Amino acid sequence: MLPTHSAKVQNGAMHDWGDIRHFLAVAETGSTLAAARTLQVSQTTAARRIAALEEALGLTLFERRQSGYSLTPAGETLLAHARAAEDAIRRVADEAALLRRAAEGVVRLTMSPIFAFTFMAPIVRDLRTAHPEIRIEIDTSEDVRDLAGGEADVALRVCHSPTGAGLICRRLTDDPWTVYCSRSYAEQHGVPRHLPELARAPFIGGGEPGVWAQYLEWLTEHGLEGQVVMHHNSSTGLLAAVRAGMGLAVLPCLAADNDPDLIRCLPPLEGVSVSLWLVYHERLRGEPRIRAVLDFLAPRIPRHIG
Repeated sequence: MLPTHSAKVQNGAMHDWGDIRHFLAVAETGSTLAAARTLQVSQTTAARRIAALEEALGLTLFERRQSGYSLTPAGETLLAHARAAEDAIRRVADEAALLRRAAEGVVRLTMSPIFAFTFMAPIVRDLRTAHPEIRIEIDTSEDVRDLAGGEADVALRVCHSPTGAGLICRRLTDDPWTVYCSRSYAEQHGVPRHLPELARAPFIGGGEPGVWAQYLEWLTEHGLEGQVVMHHNSSTGLLAAVRAGMGLAVLPCLAADNDPDLIRCLPPLEGVSVSLWLVYHERLRGEPRIRAVLDFLAPRIPRHIG
């Protein structure tokens, strides 16, 4: 462990790194005046630090001459060790700077827009606060980005199990779905709780292709596909239409449960079994900026939506 600023000598240990810096400066310049200029302190301070070090070590390190300070044999012996210590501290500082620079940069995070505009918004805000050195670029494309091809760095994906060569996948939580209506809809029409009531209610269809395929399958299975009165080609449009009271929709509970404008009509649907995954490519495993984002998101997403 490197000595702290106030560490005293115990059984011959180093007194204070600041005193060692003054020792090196005087040894290299030959006077306390020149050393003081180098270190941007007063000459009195430089002389005092040398005297304090000599007292702590119980050694005379310099001969005081009219021409300046000259190292004693003891000073000559300690000079090499002091220089080695200075080099070690410089290497620590340089390595720390490299690590900071490596952690800086851009991380491209891709996810469904319905997640980006609901539970992920405050999480990304907190990520930015925790890591201001990293610029987060959010990609809410409806298309699945190719992580192996570098189209994004980290993905939040909903599926049974992510597939793709070289992908590292971490399952975060279940992603149940069910039917929701808005509070304004419920005030006018009540909350439909059973299939016969759903068969008389208007549904809003849509979402990105993966969402709509699963949604439509459930509607068809229950004979409700004819109840679709409006269709949106995005999950955010679907969510906005339900919030506005235009009808019902099947939505992910992760996005809808914490929305104060929405009400669950049914328990989570059976047969809709998918999970939320955090996914990245193995070539990014050692990137500090990627690791910082993953380590931040992985524990917080399940906790935030739990």
